Amino acid sequence: MSKNKVSSAMFFVLLAGLIWSFGPLVVRNMDNAELVPWQYSLIRGLAIFLILNLYLFLVEGTNFINNYNKIGTSGLIGGISLGVANITFILSLTTTSAAVTLLMLGALPFIAAIIAYIVLNEKISKTTLIAITIAAAGIIFMCFDSIQTGTLFGLVNGLISSLGFAIFTVTLRYKKNTPKLTTVSIAGLFAAGVSLLVLIFNDSNIFMTLKNTSLSSLHGFIVCSALILYSAKSKYLPAADLTLLSLTEILGGIFWVWLPLLGINEVPSNNTIIGGVIISLAIIFYGLNTKRYIFRY
Repeated sequence: MSKNKVSSAMFFVLLAGLIWSFGPLVVRNMDNAELVPWQYSLIRGLAIFLILNLYLFLVEGTNFINNYNKIGTSGLIGGISLGVANITFILSLTTTSAAVTLLMLGALPFIAAIIAYIVLNEKISKTTLIAITIAAAGIIFMCFDSIQTGTLFGLVNGLISSLGFAIFTVTLRYKKNTPKLTTVSIAGLFAAGVSLLVLIFNDSNIFMTLKNTSLSSLHGFIVCSALILYSAKSKYLPAADLTLLSLTEILGGIFWVWLPLLGINEVPSNNTIIGGVIISLAIIFYGLNTKRYIFRY
């Protein structure tokens, strides 16, 4: 594997995390997002499904439909796992503190490393393990002063979300010729379908205001953009490394909702700032040391 491909993969996975980080900013601009989690999940899921299929049509023409016949068991598991991750992430954000959700997201590299070792026999390097541990310490420090405000339901959903995304990441590497974006498309359809069934079962209104619908669709576009980059570069990096680099989502998410120019102006606590610095140092440590071992994979 060439150095250029590895370096390119690292850059684009970091970028994917930063693109994902605009999600909290979108949620903060919605009206009473905590009251419409299933409607939000429905619209975002539909947006992911439609946008990705349009993208595939523009790139591959009508042949993109054949990708659904090539998805295989691993791709189907990956799509459903990502769909579950999308749903539970929204449920976690709307039922507990952001600190608890972020803490569960911090478990993602550890979960991915364990699953990848069991399924792929993908060994984790010392550098990656050290970087993941440093990042986890940063996230725990970041959340320490507000962890008590979280509910058990939100915590469990945050953990399920991390587990789902970890499984999705491993399936991307399990069978590298699986149509990756079709897998993501299935995730969007699954999330939308489950959300619609819940709304119908609860006899709830499936519609939101135009503003919330537009913002939910925008969030779907953000998720699609990042997943295109993340999925395309997944074959060049181990699962643990992929999830570690994507933790830029946490850093960016905190920064965008603080930036006064964007209108939210959520001032981070001292613990949040210190924790963010620690996560940044973990990613820098990984980047500076990774060339020493990455070619083992």
